[in-house]
Formats: sequence, structure tokens, C-alpha cells
Amino acid sequence: MSLRLFDTATREVRDFVPVVPGKVGIYLCGATVQAPPHIGHVRSVVAFDVLVRWLRRTGHDVTMVRNVTDVDDKILARSAEAGVEWWAWAMQNERAFTWAYDALGVLPPTYEPRATGHVPAMVALMERLVETGHAYRAGEGDVYFDVRSFAEYGALTSQRLDDMAPAPDGGPTDKRDPHDFALWKAAKPGEPATAAWDTPFGRGRPGWHLECSAMAQRYLGDTFDIHGGGLDLRFPHHENEQAQSRAAGYGFARYWLHNGWVTQSGAKMSKSLGNGLLVSTLLETVRPAVLRYALTAVQYRSMLEWTPDTLAESEATWDRLAGFVDRAVEVVGAVPAEELAAADLPEAFGAALDDDLNVPQALAAVHEHLRAGNTALAAGDHAAVRVELVAVRAMLDVLGLDPAGAQWGAARTDDRHATALDALVRAELDARAAARAARDWATADAIRDRLAAAGVAVEDNATGARWSLVARQTTEDED
Repeated sequence: MSLRLFDTATREVRDFVPVVPGKVGIYLCGATVQAPPHIGHVRSVVAFDVLVRWLRRTGHDVTMVRNVTDVDDKILARSAEAGVEWWAWAMQNERAFTWAYDALGVLPPTYEPRATGHVPAMVALMERLVETGHAYRAGEGDVYFDVRSFAEYGALTSQRLDDMAPAPDGGPTDKRDPHDFALWKAAKPGEPATAAWDTPFGRGRPGWHLECSAMAQRYLGDTFDIHGGGLDLRFPHHENEQAQSRAAGYGFARYWLHNGWVTQSGAKMSKSLGNGLLVSTLLETVRPAVLRYALTAVQYRSMLEWTPDTLAESEATWDRLAGFVDRAVEVVGAVPAEELAAADLPEAFGAALDDDLNVPQALAAVHEHLRAGNTALAAGDHAAVRVELVAVRAMLDVLGLDPAGAQWGAARTDDRHATALDALVRAELDARAAARAARDWATADAIRDRLAAAGVAVEDNATGARWSLVARQTTEDED
């Protein structure tokens, strides 16, 4: 089975056929760095990280472009409120996004262009659109795209132009049509002089949509494979990107992929609703791998409803996965990274990801092999343990969730605290073992109960006793 993806433009699952065999170009709308990231922001990046990993695992050379919008109305407004230069405010939040991506194990993009670094490319695109009659200058520094000049406008979202809401940028007398959208905005009184650039059309700054068309063409060429982003970007952002790029004569994206939102009580997570959960705040109490699992486990097109149980369930699952890997490595030793990269993946896992990145079904395959691995451990079948260890780790690696991989293996290697805790618990277990050997069951049970009260679970097996921390229970009060 070959990879099939749901194309938002055609509203159907299509066979994925790259423009150039063996190579894939992806443009993902990245952050507008007006504020630090909440989990709604990073959901998109994690979802497309799985796509990149799967494409690379199946032999494709992937070029991933993820932009940074580092100048726009909201950045100027929020930086002014904070009394900080707009470019300093943007950089501060860009670094917060980068920190969050790294913490969650997101692979770095091939290129991460900023809007402010590509003004010449935007000006060239505007000039091309004006020359071909698809854009016009409305005043000193204001340039608009003429939506009625492009017959396909509305094709991405299947809307009739007259049914659409007017574009919010520009005054009603500036535009030929209320639906025309800004390619370039004139500098306004009170805005920082540094937030404007000289162009043949006057001094100003980019409209939101222009930057992505210019940067996609710069790094991926006239026609590329996949354009991605959150579902909320379909209109007007992506509709406008497609219109201006195709009006300029570019093929632009051949497939459009949009991820669902993170919701709370059915409402899209956003700052305006006051229900944003900052990644930095969550990671003060939640392990990054657990948050990564929570964001990964739902199929990318589905809404992810965030509840008080979301992280508790993810934590319990992660502990089961990591616990098996730890026990298996103790028995059969570590598996070289080269072996994992070359391992054949279980057929059910590959079929699930080829089916529009059906991660829940892929995880079902992971858990099937997890159960087989635990059975092999209990039976002392070391050969079978190693087979299942390789299968589980190889599958989880594709999802960015390998507990013993470079990202999470190092993160789980605590030093002083973990060493001290292990020594204390093992002393208790040694005392319990001595009590059991002396048939002093009351003392043995008391030690086990004392450990349980401290959040330590004890598991007896043929080789002795193992201990692990009980998954933390999340309550509504804690949230």
C-alpha cells in the first residue's frame, strides 16, 4: 500500500505522488511570534513531524520549510503594550517556540525563513502580480490583490466570492472590491519606523499572506508537494496564498493538509478564550515525552479534546512503553541505532500510517507487540524479547516516541535524584526480600504498603523484584 493523504482542496483521500520521485517538498505555516506557544500552537508542528519522519523512514528525501512571521499587526501591538522593540519581542517569542519544539522532540526544519528576511522576494512577487493585472496600488504603500481578476478564487475552500466575508484589511474606499486583500500595507502613524521597508509602491510592510507565497517559491520552487497548517488557516490565509501564487503563474501546492485543533469543552484553544495552556507551564510538571504522546496519539485531522484526564492517560501509557523497553534492555542489551533504522516495520503499523497517518491504528500495532514482548519477558524467551524490543522501538521512533532514543533516552537519565531514590527503594526491597525469605509476611507486606503509599509500585518476577513510579493522577483541582 502506498501513502494516501486527505487533500483538503479536493476533499478526498488521494494517492501521494511526489512532483519528483523520491523527493518531497513541504511548506508548513509556522508561528506568528506575538506570544509564547500554547499546546494549540505546537499541535500542528508535532503532527507534521510525524509525516516527515514517516516519509524519511520510507526512503524519501524531504525538504521541510517552516516559516516564522516576525512582523505583523499583533506583534506591533503587543510589543508596544510591553514597551519593547517589536523585533526584540518577536525574537523573544521565536526562541520560546524553538525551545518548545526542541523539548517535544520535533525535528528541525530544513529551512526556517523569517518574513523580514524575504522582503525583496515579496516585492518581486507583487511586481509580477501588478504587471499581470492581478494586483493594484491603492495609495502610497498600499497594494491589494484583485480577487475578481482570478477566476479560481475560492477553489480551495469551495466558496463563492459573493458569499465570503470582506477582507478585514484596508478601508472600504481603498479597494476595488471589499474582498480584495492586502499584499502590502502602508506605514501608519505611530508605528515604529523600523517596521517598514521602501518599495516601488511606497514604504510599508508585508500583508500576512504574501510572505508564504514568496518563501515557498524561494525554497521549494514554482510547484511543490504539500502545504500544511492548522484547520483555521484554510480561509483566508491559505485561500489567499493559493490565489496569489497561481495568479503569478506558479503551480504552488499539489496537496493541502490541515490538522485539527486542540479544544477544551469543544472550543478551539486560543488566547482570546483565556484557555491557552502554555507549553512552558505544562512542562514544569509534565515530562516532555508525555506531552508529545498526548499530542501525537490522535489522528492529525481529528480535534484533540483536552480534558483533565488527557495527560494522566498519556503518562500511564508512556510508562508502560518505557517500562517494557527498560526491562527488555536489561535482559537482552541495547539495540544499535543502525539496526533500528534498518529494521522491517510490522505490516499493520505501516499500513496504518499509509492510511492518511492513522496514528491511533499504528499505536494499536505498537501495543500488540508490547503485549507480545511482555509475554516473552515473563516466559524468559530472550530471543522473542529482542525481536519485540526492536519492533516496538522502531515503530515508536517513527512517531518520535522511542523511549531509548537520543531524545528521550537522555532525558530519562536522571543522575543524583534518580540514583538516590533507587538506592533507598532497593534498600527497602532488600529488607522485604529478607523478610520473605524468613517467612515474615507481615513485615514484607508492610514494606510493600509503605512503598505504595510513597507512589512506588513493586512487581515480583522470576529474577526478583522491580520497582517503578506510579503514574501521577491528575485532578480537576490540579488543573
